Amino acid sequence: MEQTDLVRAIEELKRTSKAVILAHNYQRPEVQDIADFVGDSLAMAQYAAASEANVILVAGVRFMAETVKILAPQKLVLVPDLNAGCPLADTITAEQVLKLKEVHPRAAVVSYVNTSAEVKAVSDICCTSSNAVRVVRSLPHQGIIFVPDRNLGAFVERRVPEKKVFIWDGFCPTHHLVSAEEVAQMKGLHPRAEVVVHPECVPEVQALADFIGSTSQIIGHIADSEKDEFIVGTEEGVMHALRKVAPNKQLYLASPKMVCPNMKKNTLEKVYAALLSRQPQIDLPGEIIDRARRALRAMLEVKP
Repeated sequence: MEQTDLVRAIEELKRTSKAVILAHNYQRPEVQDIADFVGDSLAMAQYAAASEANVILVAGVRFMAETVKILAPQKLVLVPDLNAGCPLADTITAEQVLKLKEVHPRAAVVSYVNTSAEVKAVSDICCTSSNAVRVVRSLPHQGIIFVPDRNLGAFVERRVPEKKVFIWDGFCPTHHLVSAEEVAQMKGLHPRAEVVVHPECVPEVQALADFIGSTSQIIGHIADSEKDEFIVGTEEGVMHALRKVAPNKQLYLASPKMVCPNMKKNTLEKVYAALLSRQPQIDLPGEIIDRARRALRAMLEVKP
């Protein structure tokens, strides 16, 4: 099918199936454009839980669809490609978290939402890149087991020095691709530009940044800023949303290498096929859903 015909067919399937499409900010532009909601992983899950739709298609990576299922277990949750996983989430298992708890029995386990449902189920509380510092500060524990992203963990550790943070050695391969040398070179080419980066970038890159935040925070910051030039240090899919909210601003990707191959596995053709066949589905054991939901709800109860 031509893309315009494919879009029409998807819209018709959405209507007849009472389905909504949620897309992460890192998705292909055409997938973002067909979505009913575009945002970060937690915002997608919150939208799904509040939606009256019977069917939720999650265009992102697997842990995002699992988070939707955890918060909206009664809904049918679909993904375009079951093989679209997250290498960062894959760096740690529930068994490894339990071993860390044995080593640090008095510490609280804070798991980034970029983790499997099983890891969330053995965590005390979850966090996002936007609220990680606030979540850690809210806990009475002096010891914090932070999994799985070492760069976000280091970001938290620097801002909450009163806590002892035990950081898992995981990282996002895509955010690791940008180096401090590349950012400095871009700054030399665009000296008026503000540097905005995601906290999954390495500390050396974060040290060069004028603003550090989640994808949604980056989008909001650039949209609201009086400045008109920005060097953007996160996955290139966010540039599509940025061009919509800041069409008159100059935007430069920090590195052309910042492309997540797993995010790009989702295509319009796969979206159409998933809605048509109602496959692949995300299903999780009830016990895992219940325990993981407690960790997510604990995060949602943390005051802004």
